[in-house]
Amino acid sequence: MLLVSSFFGRQQELAKLEAALETVRRTGGGQFLSVRGRRQVGKSRLMEEFIARSGEKAVFYVASQLQADEELGAFREAVAASPTDVAAAAAAGPLGSWQAALALLAGEATQDQPIIIIVDEFPYLAESHPPIEGIMQTYWDRTLENKSPVLLILVGSDISMMESLSTYGRPLYNRLTEQVIDPLSPAEVAAMLNLDARAALGAYLVIGGFPRLASRWQRSDDMWKFLKRELDDPESSLIVIGERMLAAEFPAGLKAQSVIKAIGSGERTFSGILQHSDVSAKTLSETLDSMEQKKRVIDKALPYSSRSHPKLSRYSVSEPYLRFWLRFIEGNITTVQRGRGDVLLNRIKEGWLPYQGRAIEPIVRRGIEKLLPDERFGDALFVGGYWNRDNSVAVDLVGGREETRSDPVDFVGAIKWRGKSAFGRSDLAQLSAFRSSVSGTNADTRLIGVSRTGFSVAGLDVELTAEDILAAYA
Repeated sequence: MLLVSSFFGRQQELAKLEAALETVRRTGGGQFLSVRGRRQVGKSRLMEEFIARSGEKAVFYVASQLQADEELGAFREAVAASPTDVAAAAAAGPLGSWQAALALLAGEATQDQPIIIIVDEFPYLAESHPPIEGIMQTYWDRTLENKSPVLLILVGSDISMMESLSTYGRPLYNRLTEQVIDPLSPAEVAAMLNLDARAALGAYLVIGGFPRLASRWQRSDDMWKFLKRELDDPESSLIVIGERMLAAEFPAGLKAQSVIKAIGSGERTFSGILQHSDVSAKTLSETLDSMEQKKRVIDKALPYSSRSHPKLSRYSVSEPYLRFWLRFIEGNITTVQRGRGDVLLNRIKEGWLPYQGRAIEPIVRRGIEKLLPDERFGDALFVGGYWNRDNSVAVDLVGGREETRSDPVDFVGAIKWRGKSAFGRSDLAQLSAFRSSVSGTNADTRLIGVSRTGFSVAGLDVELTAEDILAAYA
């Protein structure tokens, strides 16, 4: 029996949608929303829940990279299957054009009975039928804005494209109300799975903030029991979501897939990724930029201190689940498919401690940033890390006052995410020794410790536990 339904932790997002619908009811005019978020964060499920709770007539259409005329035909089928009064007219034959289809729906809407129109995966429709943005603009300006009680929602997983809809010069500029659906936070996952801080953060390193994966967690599960069950099924969500994400983000990009796989396997430098991916240096540079700026699937970081180090970039996979999937599952799918999930489970157990020590770092940094400003951390507002060229000096946490560099540096810190041993004397000694290697520090720069298993030494200015990190996300 599953722990919970796959709909969880979206009350604020629901409230925003319901507020837009209430405006339609109150004014008799339309509302135009843009909803974006990563794949698998539950956008479509949120839309379904919103429709069910609203009690209003709705058309829910999902674009699917068809030819332009086929997309219009698929929209007609969605209208024909809807509970609207015009469903029969849509079922009777072609609608002729997008303008005619939208006008047909708007003609039915009344202030007492507004209509909700949802176009999911809108970037696919815009790709197959580029005039659609202009059509939507005309529909809004001439019909919806003041005259027709319709709530029109465009939903998309291509974050950069959805953001661009509202930029100056685009047809929908200054017409959309934007809403972002983020993955569930570690605190939301902890509440959903009823786990303590250590267990919740461990689970988060595996399933990330994806409600569908969290919904697979059963009441008696710890992480290893969950993994055993999921790895015994080649069709489990834990296995297939990663495959679908790569196929969706890089549908024709075998070279791009080789790059993300190299990063997922642990390569973090440009030269290391180049060596382990089938691309030229020029292509790699372009691919990394696209993955960071457009696809938003990787993060690029530079050492954080009072000086700039533009040649010491490090790359990592942004999303915890995809990072886990690439590291452990992607290269072992055939092992699972031949019924040997137990072999993969043992490999994960063998590599888990070093993996979690690295994978927890961005979650800790983000958690501490959520606490700032906080006098315990000086005047810091941002948190990064520091490393030198040969990685002989690596500082997990560096806090400062500007986004890319800071003079002075307010604190340095170490993260020790071990199975049993506490943050001890040798950890403090190493952190103290590394402090002087970070430009912008001095002998009074604060020392911060973060530990999964507590502390056995005095001398840190701030001690943070797993409970503190989880609470930062609450």
